[in-house]
Amino acid sequence: MAMLFRRLSIAGVGGAKPRSRFGAISAISCGISSYYLFSNSNLAYSDEPKEEGITQPQIALNPDKWIEFKLQEKAQASHNSQLFRFSFDPSVKLGLDVASCLLTRAPVGQDAEGKTKYVIRPYTPLSDPEAKGYFDLLIKVYPEGKMGQHFASLKPGDVVEVKGPIEKLRYTPNMKKHIGMIAGGTGITPMLQIIDYILKNPDDNTQISLLYANVSPDDILLKKKLDALAASNPNLKIFYTVDNPSNGWIGGTGYISKDMVIKGLPHPGEDTLILVCGPPGLMKHVSGEKAKDWTQGEVSGVLKEVGYTEDMVYKF
Repeated sequence: MAMLFRRLSIAGVGGAKPRSRFGAISAISCGISSYYLFSNSNLAYSDEPKEEGITQPQIALNPDKWIEFKLQEKAQASHNSQLFRFSFDPSVKLGLDVASCLLTRAPVGQDAEGKTKYVIRPYTPLSDPEAKGYFDLLIKVYPEGKMGQHFASLKPGDVVEVKGPIEKLRYTPNMKKHIGMIAGGTGITPMLQIIDYILKNPDDNTQISLLYANVSPDDILLKKKLDALAASNPNLKIFYTVDNPSNGWIGGTGYISKDMVIKGLPHPGEDTLILVCGPPGLMKHVSGEKAKDWTQGEVSGVLKEVGYTEDMVYKF
């Protein structure tokens, strides 16, 4: 299990080019034909149209069907976070674009009619979207968190139901000259998905600046990997801030502030994009939450004070 965490901590570095104070973090129509990759019809389903004489890419996800994926191994990532690796047919990809996520669900009893009730949560895999046969999730495990507790109870060989992908922001190389990122806790996962995608492409010259907020230095997830990426890629800059600094801490202290944004992120402009992901309190403070209909909504908070507009900000 320790090897899984070690692999994820350093993954992607070699191929690269020269709970917060804000609170706990929290479809696409079916194809015309289907292909089941395992004898169990619920395991790792691939859904692609087929044309005679043309080899179609196969994917494990299905946006319209809950599919069971088997837990291969898990490892402790921090005092309250765990890494989970799920496996499927090694000849196919998961089926995620950058940036997108998947949905997971777990049973939590029955309703008054005796039907199963589920808790459903979105997660962004940490693994390379091009990887075949597996995907990795980083999940915070809170005492009161139903989904986190469900994941923590899993043993290798157990399965989790998954659906997707859910596309968030369609990233294309060099779409902006400079991308700024503000993340809190496990909100680092969509940011890391984009960071990895940019850094592994030698033709992508995008500059990346990340502000990453956590409760304490011990809560900073995947810090070794982030530091290694920043050390080997001059177009990636990272600034950490924590609520409860330890002795010798050399990063920021407290909330993401206006000063941190001005000094650490690209200035407002047409070639700037700011991405934000974290618990609701962080979102409200930094950018404003999404609208009630889950559209992006207005920009408020620190980002509005600095001068960013709706077309410069994307909220995960």
